[in-house]
Amino acid sequence: MPAGLVQTYRAFAHNNAWANHRLLTACAALSQADFEAERTGFFPSLQRTLNHIHVIDLFYVDALEGGWLGPAAWKNEVPHPSLAALKAAQAAIDKRLIAVCDGLTPEILNGIVRINRDTRVQTERRDRLLMHLFQHQIHHRGQAHAMLSETSVAPPQLDEFFAEGEAPLRATEFDQLGWTEETVWKA
Repeated sequence: MPAGLVQTYRAFAHNNAWANHRLLTACAALSQADFEAERTGFFPSLQRTLNHIHVIDLFYVDALEGGWLGPAAWKNEVPHPSLAALKAAQAAIDKRLIAVCDGLTPEILNGIVRINRDTRVQTERRDRLLMHLFQHQIHHRGQAHAMLSETSVAPPQLDEFFAEGEAPLRATEFDQLGWTEETVWKA
């Protein structure tokens, strides 16, 4: 497996954290009532949808780290009722995912992850599990984005992937996240 593919997973982890930062920063302009308000989506509110992303991230990142948390991750479907608490918790799990991806090598990427499902142990190749996790995040962020468009808060653009010529447009957000372009694209 080429080393360039490892870099792709690192970039996906950073892009995921950046998209979460953008979306949760926009949601911070909502009142608690608007955050909890029933809306159309798989999970019936921004609060529940964004907490679901966090909970599933916790489940899979723990497994990627070699942990055994398993379904206890979703014991509480809304572990962070306020946006402020959720934003901090999501930033923390995003940093853990970045650390997992920063530690990848071609051999590790091809390795097997054991996932505690309580009644069984699921085994999955690390590269496939990471792609599943990124797709899950994108799917539910899209739903949250649509829900946000039903409010007075403009949804942020989430469909970018670090185009080189647009680096100045994200410099402030990267600074807020403690990153530089080199952080994302290191060899």
